[in-house]
Amino acid sequence: MATHRREGVEKAGEIRLKDTTGRWMILTTVLGSSMAMLDSTVVNVALPRIGRDLDTDLAALQWTVNAYMITLAGLILLGGALGDRFGRRRVFVIGVIWFAVASLACGLAPNDIVLIAARALQGVGGALLTPGSLALIQSGFHPDDRAKAVGLWSGLGGVGAAIGPFVGGWLVDGPGWRWVFFLNVPLALVCVPVALRHVPESRDTSVPEGVRAGADGRRRFDVLGAVLGALALALVTYALIEAPKDGASPVVIGAAVAGVVLGVVFVQVERRRTDPMLPLSIFSSRLFTSVNLVTFCVYAALGGFMFLAAIQLQVVAGYSALGAGTALLPTTLLMLLFSAKSGELGQRIGPRIPLTVGPLIAAAGMLLMLRVGPGASYLTDVLPAVALLGVGLVTMVAPLTATVLASVDAGKAGLASGINNAAARAAGLVAVAALPLLARMTPEAYRSAPEFEAAFRRAMPMCAGLLAAGAALAWWQVRRPADDPALKRSEPRTSCAVGAPGLEPEPDR
Repeated sequence: MATHRREGVEKAGEIRLKDTTGRWMILTTVLGSSMAMLDSTVVNVALPRIGRDLDTDLAALQWTVNAYMITLAGLILLGGALGDRFGRRRVFVIGVIWFAVASLACGLAPNDIVLIAARALQGVGGALLTPGSLALIQSGFHPDDRAKAVGLWSGLGGVGAAIGPFVGGWLVDGPGWRWVFFLNVPLALVCVPVALRHVPESRDTSVPEGVRAGADGRRRFDVLGAVLGALALALVTYALIEAPKDGASPVVIGAAVAGVVLGVVFVQVERRRTDPMLPLSIFSSRLFTSVNLVTFCVYAALGGFMFLAAIQLQVVAGYSALGAGTALLPTTLLMLLFSAKSGELGQRIGPRIPLTVGPLIAAAGMLLMLRVGPGASYLTDVLPAVALLGVGLVTMVAPLTATVLASVDAGKAGLASGINNAAARAAGLVAVAALPLLARMTPEAYRSAPEFEAAFRRAMPMCAGLLAAGAALAWWQVRRPADDPALKRSEPRTSCAVGAPGLEPEPDR
């Protein structure tokens, strides 16, 4: 790996946690990743207020969430490859600046169209900074300190995720929802100078996944694959979101068909490329394929739940934005406190039981949310539901991530993590687009408590059903990684590091 020494800064691969540089590196990577994590948690809490202030319908609120997720999911693998090629610190800093500028545009948006466009630009910045934050730690710290550094980064990032809904609710009820986006600007103003001054540059001199060497020896990126994937997601999402308002119109049907066709073209392009962004050979591991299907079921249910629950608590139960954000806090706190223990348990007993039991417990928690209606008591109605959901997530998330990484050889750990991350993001955006359609929500449903409550009661069993499907798939298909024949035959291969959905640490490459 190529490294560059700057005055007062250790070389990449030699940084120790006890050094000043090591502490600065943890600070800047946590700040950078927290920007993306905060936006994924606090925006849902702000949606009802955004809708009222901008006078938008439910479809615009869905796009406010999904515009960000489309570009993030479609470009995150390419973002990791760009960092490996052009310098991880450089791409990380560009991503942070890009994200901050897009956040400023979100906060200043005069209408829903500008807000949605700015959210899509935020996703591009997130695709650059998210893989870079963990890759900097993986490549920068001395091997003896790397695991501790990743654990510290993950723990501090978890704290950021835990306080996100609380901070978001406080901002929405206080200075206003626009400050949910403005908050990213001061974070970037701290993050960028620290990164430029204290973080050494590093890049991968081998050819990572998503990059191919041309006849002139220069490496080229799978931009076509990234664009096709993002467009396919965008068109399918458009069809699902617009269907409740426009019905089976030619535009909706055309978008759905075009999205499916582009998805097929994407698969064909990736199959034929010499070194694609998404090498389909990795799915020869039955375990890897199965766990990613479980991931899709779990994160589709979770994404749909988070989108609808934040609105249900405010529109139907009468909570303030701060109250709604705080109400969901126990789920994240449970994950923060007990995920490590769950990971250890999964190592001892194997992933099959945690990935079967966890989704079922989480499904029970979502069904308990059916008790949350007008005037719902937090202690007797909301807390049992979110606590049970948290127990389910604690049981399954860490073993799920560990199994994804263990289902391929060590050289493909970064690629496997990136694919799993993209699968989780794609699942969430499809759920946010599809659930209102399946639950028969009208474009104005979030303005009417009785109408939204009725649709919410139809949607929660669907989310629970997705979790039950994930549990059934895990029971029938998931085994210990050592039992996968494809893994035994695999050969090491270099790949770019990309964080997993919950920003869990990945093993040393």
